[in-house]
Amino acid sequence: MSGCFVGIDVGTGSVRAGIFDADGRQLAVAKRDIRIWKEHGDVVEQSSDDIWACVCASVKEAVARAGIAADDVEGIGFDATCSLVVLGAEGRPLPVGRHGDPARNVIVWMDHRATGQADRINALGSPVLDYVGGIISPEMETPKLLWLSEKLPETFAGAWQFLDLADFLTWKASGSLARSVCTLTCKWTYLAHEQRWDADYFRKIGLGALADEGFARIGTEVVAAGTPLGTGLTAQAAAELGLAPGTAVGAGLIDAHAGGIGTVGARGGDGNALNRMAYVFGTSACTLLTTTEPAFVPGVWGPYFSAMVPGFWLNEGGQSAAGAAIDRLVRLHPAAPEALELAKAEGQNLSIWLAHRAEAAGGAAAIAELAGTLYVVPEFLGNRAPFADHLARGIVAGLGMDDDLDSLVGLYMAGIAGIGYGLRQILEAQAAKGARTGTVVVSGGAGQSPLVRQVLADAAGVSIAAVRSGEPVLLGAAMLGAVAAGRYEGVEAAMSAMSEIEAEYPPDAATAAWHARRFRGFEALQGAYRALRD
Repeated sequence: MSGCFVGIDVGTGSVRAGIFDADGRQLAVAKRDIRIWKEHGDVVEQSSDDIWACVCASVKEAVARAGIAADDVEGIGFDATCSLVVLGAEGRPLPVGRHGDPARNVIVWMDHRATGQADRINALGSPVLDYVGGIISPEMETPKLLWLSEKLPETFAGAWQFLDLADFLTWKASGSLARSVCTLTCKWTYLAHEQRWDADYFRKIGLGALADEGFARIGTEVVAAGTPLGTGLTAQAAAELGLAPGTAVGAGLIDAHAGGIGTVGARGGDGNALNRMAYVFGTSACTLLTTTEPAFVPGVWGPYFSAMVPGFWLNEGGQSAAGAAIDRLVRLHPAAPEALELAKAEGQNLSIWLAHRAEAAGGAAAIAELAGTLYVVPEFLGNRAPFADHLARGIVAGLGMDDDLDSLVGLYMAGIAGIGYGLRQILEAQAAKGARTGTVVVSGGAGQSPLVRQVLADAAGVSIAAVRSGEPVLLGAAMLGAVAAGRYEGVEAAMSAMSEIEAEYPPDAATAAWHARRFRGFEALQGAYRALRD
């Protein structure tokens, strides 16, 4: 079966590989879990060798499950979390922690060790910050690089290359050190609209060494997502992946942005890529809105030029913890162990089990009765947007003495509504700057439930849509392989050819007044916590 494309998604906890045909039909998926190290001080690390091994194993299994030959694969695309990979001479991993273990050479996106460095960068100020929502986040790469230069100078000085994880994967596959405009613009402060790094910024914040060497270690060749790299898969990479040498390799994307590519340009439904916003709802949540002109929205990252759809601007927001926040929230409840056992007996994870139980109790239309007095501000890992407040924390208000399964379902529903209110704040902040959204297209594992989609629509006051593919992030990565192989002229053509809107969830007018009142309470709790903290 010729004309197949492989999409590889490297998330926080696992690698997934998917096989798709030219119409976007999914043929097979395989998964491998990634090893992760967590330590005190918001330290979260991984191993690039482990990640690559998981990539190879998942691709081989997916190809076998699809029942295709290696030669049937025409192109391959990668997406990954915006984690920092550090390589020494000859591509060997270097340690990124005081432990000195070179196997641990990846600072994961959610690692906040560089909070102090981010605060200092923000205090110094720079025109560069205008293009990251006015405030740089410790999730981004220059604060992490500054931390390395100050705390691990031997690693910093000995590094041959610093790469975003998606760019590491395309280098492993093709041997090309070309960086994606998506990764560098969104996380490294590359000014894509001017096609340059700002040397003054790097010197001002204490990373002048990178400017002095002409940015050779962080990227001098910057290309659009889906650009064919090198001569395709190297012989070594092909052998490790079980594919044919020379198979086209497309420049990659950050994982959330692959979800955007896999959804916002889908055929069918209302709107198009310019008035739909992608909402990638997984461990964290990422919002991606494309505009023709730059929109400067305080607290929302960007505007980034060509970071997702070539030739257009992108605003990126989201929630630092979304699916992870709901998981943390419900596990705090006394009935969680009982619910976990019941979910396990039915072959479901806890969130899916709770969603089904909530649907049986009336679903989104019954949220007032189910949630009762409970309010949840699920900012356990800070507020990414629109406040860019990494010190924000989760709030649960209105707790009683109930400890049964019904009260757990109510807590779950209040938590999902809290995620929706955070989405509503992002939409309102963008609309205030002229960047309006007609439809939000949801993807990601945490957003697959129809109940969750309807609660989000009701809480945010916006239509939610979903595409046909059950794996739109993987599909977006596969689109990069299709573009690199020349099957489609560009990303926009691939989006409409390989993705289709399947379901739409307009907000329910019957619950609108209730959600409006709850939203005011949500914002009051946010403000009260900030006042207490400060």
